[in-house]
Amino acid sequence: MTKLLEKGIEAVRELPGERQDMAGELLLSIAASKPQYGLSPEQIEDLRLALQEANRGSFATEAEIAETWQKFGL
Repeated sequence: MTKLLEKGIEAVRELPGERQDMAGELLLSIAASKPQYGLSPEQIEDLRLALQEANRGSFATEAEIAETWQKFGL
């Protein structure tokens, strides 16, 4: 096992059970299939930032969502 995976598993152990299950499902999915694509470093960083925002509860307001829909004529 690599050091990075060990650190990741230690970090996941500190998460609530629901988040641990999500991480477990992801790991099992990765292990069961051959990757058909990979994420760029920029995409990985975007995912990290999105998870940080979600963990803080930082979500768009109803008004922001409505404004976005309106921009696209929906």
